[in-house]
Amino acid sequence: MGLTKEQIAQRISKELKDGYYVNLGIGIPTLVANFIPEGINVVLQSENGLLGMGPFPEAGKEDADLINAGKQTITTLPGSAIFDSAMSFGMIRAGKVHLTVLGAMEVADNGDIANWKIPNKMVKGMGGAMDLVAAAKNIIVAMQHTNPKGESKLLSKCSLPLTGIKCVTKVVTDLGVFEITPEGFRCIEHAPDVSIEEIKAKTAGRLVIAEDIKAVAV
Repeated sequence: MGLTKEQIAQRISKELKDGYYVNLGIGIPTLVANFIPEGINVVLQSENGLLGMGPFPEAGKEDADLINAGKQTITTLPGSAIFDSAMSFGMIRAGKVHLTVLGAMEVADNGDIANWKIPNKMVKGMGGAMDLVAAAKNIIVAMQHTNPKGESKLLSKCSLPLTGIKCVTKVVTDLGVFEITPEGFRCIEHAPDVSIEEIKAKTAGRLVIAEDIKAVAV
């Protein structure tokens, strides 16, 4: 068994540092809001115009007027600010976001990411992903290691339309944690019940296993 979506988000939360402004994409990344470590202050940013996003609301306490970019109901923290999307994207394009966590359909071993379109399928639009990958200082991808057909999503070259080029710094999947290096994906942590052989078999891109690899602490 690999990591659950919640465990992927929990592992990514360890990348947060005090004072960070953080943008969370839709899907698994939104779960990171529920695992912010105690003792650090981070400000979550949503590109639809919100600073100071809190965890998901408890059942029955949702406010339909408070949503994130994925149209999920959210909570706000004391001191939060709500503004228009033009100001939000101005913040993103000015490089004010320290960390962006995105989902993806494919990631290449050089850091390319494809996460906005599957050819011949209807999409609502690219959202804020292209601005985020162009301007963010640090981009972590949270996703499943393989697609529903069992095919690797960590590739030598993306087959889907690219969202950004050479921009991803780290990938966290249900199988482990991977840094993007000149040599390809460098696996630095593996899911506790996942073998190195399974990771090798399910990774299509160039893969290096760190000498000091350890199990993900979950």
